Amino acid sequence: MNGLANKAFPLDPYVAGIASLLLFAGVLLVGSASTEVAARTYGSSLHLLIKHVVYLCISLAVAAGALMVPIRAWQRLDMVLLLVSFVLLIAVLVPGIGHKVNGSTRWISLGFFTVQGSEFVKFFSAVYIAGYLVRRKEEVLTTVSAFVQPLVVLGLMVGLLLMQPDFGASVVIMAAMMGAIFLAGVPFSRFLPLIALVFVVTIVIAQWQPYRLERLTTFSNPWDHKFDSGYQLTQALIAFGRGEWFGLGMGNSIQKLFFLPEAHTDFLFSIVAEEYGVLGAVLFIFLFFCMVIRGIWIGRNARRLELEFHALLAYAISILLGVQATINIGVNIGLLPTKGLTLPLVSYGGNSLIVSCVLIAVLLRIEYESREAAVHAGNSKGIAKRPKAQRARALRSPSAKLAGGAS
Repeated sequence: MNGLANKAFPLDPYVAGIASLLLFAGVLLVGSASTEVAARTYGSSLHLLIKHVVYLCISLAVAAGALMVPIRAWQRLDMVLLLVSFVLLIAVLVPGIGHKVNGSTRWISLGFFTVQGSEFVKFFSAVYIAGYLVRRKEEVLTTVSAFVQPLVVLGLMVGLLLMQPDFGASVVIMAAMMGAIFLAGVPFSRFLPLIALVFVVTIVIAQWQPYRLERLTTFSNPWDHKFDSGYQLTQALIAFGRGEWFGLGMGNSIQKLFFLPEAHTDFLFSIVAEEYGVLGAVLFIFLFFCMVIRGIWIGRNARRLELEFHALLAYAISILLGVQATINIGVNIGLLPTKGLTLPLVSYGGNSLIVSCVLIAVLLRIEYESREAAVHAGNSKGIAKRPKAQRARALRSPSAKLAGGAS
């Protein structure tokens, strides 16, 4: 599977190729889904598309910068990024700083741009958990206290997120951190009490915040609430029905004409199904599936090369992208209750797009450094097998020095 990833391709062609396809498809879909809303709200049918393209350019620039950062630098900053995460989650709750939209306080307004802290916390939490597991690997595997410590941090994060409220981001972050801990080698039996606790807490939250319980009951049978709480989901399901197998064609969606709210953000996948049919929707699912599998493979390869932090960060990033895409698609097709999560790399939204592109850039960097480490290891083994005089000359050669510096 690594045949294409060689000197001719400085970046992993699988991850880079899939991400490029999704970004390009996102531009087409946002342009199609947002025209009517943009025309009514802003007086120009291209307003939201232009903003999306601007966000995309910013995202690619930030991703290019992230691609230049060595993975060891992220490892050194893991505790700093954890502190920044808590600053963002607390700041958004401070009156005068947090910006409220649709009943949720998730944004910090900077005038020209609003920062959604929870989006950046997703990446920062992945860096933290990978760094923690590397620092205390043996303790995490053998003692309960070391296993519980990151869970306490996770609990504090989730508590702050629920105060916004942002249940969707809480689920994504929990899945990424727990997945990384499990893939680090912690026995599954350790997670059973935690799973039971999460189940109980979910029931308590549903009772404590009645609108969440309403979402659960609506999700089970949206057609009984098709003119109130189930309206968005029923309109999304109608979009799937209109699309049938091959879709209505690009730009021919009817549901985007003010029938389906948030068609260009949370429910963009429904427009995919309406315009490109079941086959188009399945293709999107297949692309995300391949990206997640490739990310897990990159992590496994890094672990084989004893790059433990690289491996765990790749696992966490892959789970982040996979869980968020799964939740978004599950909501669109009625398998999960409604959550305010975008489709990574595709949906409209500056913060989500920037963080998604950074996640891809870091995953590409992990693969690149793993490949360079494999080359260096191969060169070292080859040099070790030569006669003593030839080994000395080889180790003095420019190519050997370059390979050593790349690692």
